[in-house]
Amino acid sequence: MEITTTEYSVKYDPEADTIYLQGTLLLYGQEYQPIRQFLEQVTALSPVLLKLNLRQLKALNSSGISMLGRFVFALDQKKNIQLILECSHKIAWQEKWAKNFQLLMPRLTLEWE
Repeated sequence: MEITTTEYSVKYDPEADTIYLQGTLLLYGQEYQPIRQFLEQVTALSPVLLKLNLRQLKALNSSGISMLGRFVFALDQKKNIQLILECSHKIAWQEKWAKNFQLLMPRLTLEWE
């Protein structure tokens, strides 16, 4: 499963149960719908452990942060999926927002590089 554009890519590696978000995501509102659907398709597979790797996601606007927040909150409701958020200290927005995602899902694990 994959979405690729000139600005960003969203990929799922089923063997590692990892979703990779890479590039620059500066979309608005409904433009995030394909990514939202992609994330829902992956969670429908019901992996016990799911990793969301953001380490190569250089930029994310407020609409994207909101979309990810809703995704994290929805996973918290499922209780059967553990989420690990893989982040980078080198990317400012991740430093600022990762802890906020943990507020939405207290059992969320943060892994930093």
